[in-house]
Amino acid sequence: MNIVCLDLEGVLVPEIWIAFSQASGIPELKRTTRDEPDYNKLMNWRIGILKEHGLGLKEIQDTIKTIDPLPGAKEFLDELRSLTQVIIISDTFTQFATPLMEKLGWPTLFCNSLEVADDGEITGFKMRIKDSKLTTVKALQSIGYDTIASGDSFNDLAMIQASKAGFLFRSTEQIKADYPEFPAFEEYADLLAAIKKEL
Repeated sequence: MNIVCLDLEGVLVPEIWIAFSQASGIPELKRTTRDEPDYNKLMNWRIGILKEHGLGLKEIQDTIKTIDPLPGAKEFLDELRSLTQVIIISDTFTQFATPLMEKLGWPTLFCNSLEVADDGEITGFKMRIKDSKLTTVKALQSIGYDTIASGDSFNDLAMIQASKAGFLFRSTEQIKADYPEFPAFEEYADLLAAIKKEL
């Protein structure tokens, strides 16, 4: 039994924080897991910047409403889901992801949640589980699944390494250079063809 585990941001949808950085005019918020491998450090830093600028969940959600999946992403996902089970494993938050899941046809998503005050201030975040991508892949393997994984950032590498097959998709030149053992693709058709060979 195969199951495909995909990252969300950078693979199926644009990076939410980059979009919000542009919308808010705060360039520091462009920093993502492509730049900072330590997710807790990155999120705490982001929350500090939001607080400093008096921005909360509503402002980010307003930006998310304007984001569409990457061109071809829904078609890729639809075809993949017709062939095998697919789970999106993301370090994003339910409060961010729901409008995007609707646009992608409601695929299964495992992600985290934000802690939000009554006034909309983001006060913290709750990770679903430690090392969520790797832990989820290992849990799926423990119940009889062979995992095939794909992502673009530092936080995807562990699930890619632990899987039967793993692929980089639209990753950075640095990550591709550091992990030449993983085939790297830029187009959905090529990623789909590579996954099909493993099914």
